[in-house]
Amino acid sequence: MDKINLLIIVIIITLFVSLFLAFFLFTVKTKHKLSNSLFAIFLLLTALDSIDPLLSLVVKNPSNLGMLRTTFAFLQIPVFYLYVLSVCYSDFKLKSKNLIHLLPFLIVNLILLPRFYAVDLASKISFIQNRQNMIELQLIHILFHIQIVVYITAVFVILKRTKKLYLENNSGASINSYNWLFQFTSVLTILYLIALVKNIFKFSDYPYISEWIKIGIVPFQLIIICWYLYKALNHPDLFRNIDSKLKLVQDIISEEKNNDQKTTNEKEYNQELIKLKQYMAEEKPFLNPSLTIQDVSAAIQIPVRDLSLLINHKLEQHFYDFVNTYRIENAMNILKDVTKSKVTILEILYDVGFNSKSSFNTAFKKHTGNTPTTYRKSL
Repeated sequence: MDKINLLIIVIIITLFVSLFLAFFLFTVKTKHKLSNSLFAIFLLLTALDSIDPLLSLVVKNPSNLGMLRTTFAFLQIPVFYLYVLSVCYSDFKLKSKNLIHLLPFLIVNLILLPRFYAVDLASKISFIQNRQNMIELQLIHILFHIQIVVYITAVFVILKRTKKLYLENNSGASINSYNWLFQFTSVLTILYLIALVKNIFKFSDYPYISEWIKIGIVPFQLIIICWYLYKALNHPDLFRNIDSKLKLVQDIISEEKNNDQKTTNEKEYNQELIKLKQYMAEEKPFLNPSLTIQDVSAAIQIPVRDLSLLINHKLEQHFYDFVNTYRIENAMNILKDVTKSKVTILEILYDVGFNSKSSFNTAFKKHTGNTPTTYRKSL
């Protein structure tokens, strides 16, 4: 009894936190309104799915509304997928073609129509009591797991591509946000894998194991939601989006090969490289923490496509690393200057164009092999 009471308390807390965060995301003033709304919907769908033990205390018999609530789980992962798209791509908009993501949800409810939605209460009860032998429920669970695999794979592909695009075109600290979203998706994947194991036991000879796993998932969901709440409140402007029309350098090179386009010759390459290095040294654009390859392209009048090939392909560096090299070199000069020995590491990182201590330390150690503090002490 105590365990049941504890579970109910955790569910209520989870529900409260989910509703609070959803309300925050719906009402907060931000340019990322679509992203926030999609994640708020994802939270509400997840909360709706997790309140089953709470509803079972009030509603004893199966109903059409109760089954419909259960099938809303088929909307969770598609909404999360759309959320990731909206976070990663600045030009993302919901279009009529996105309605295709409703298809699994509609198919499942059509499957349930003949032997659940369209029958009397006694037949509904029999359907639930004999769920292990009901082909509809077995098919629904198979579809759910296929859906999870397909969407989670698609999310990781998108994150990998957009992170690479970000590195090739931007120099800000938002790369940490993509890393965090990758971590968040990984945690969700683990949660869905646990749900997969739960469902396997649900249709086995050991259904009680499924119930125990179901109880264990509830506090895990609460931890995940609290983690996101912490991130949302501490970093309201969490992501910087990428234009979906941008192309990866490897795709540009592939297109040029297929179209037999003439690439930049060595002389032109050297001239553009001199022009780029001169601009970086004299104008110091890297001091701008939000510098993009488009900014540099406009300043030195080299097309973005050519500049991207020059840095990412010819120099074999991401734009992100290319700019950070100048920032770190500038930071090293400040650390070597005895007249600036009282300038703090935090002040230095902001002065040279970083806006995150973690990204500065990572870049500095990658470039020098030491942390900024160790480097200063070794001089």
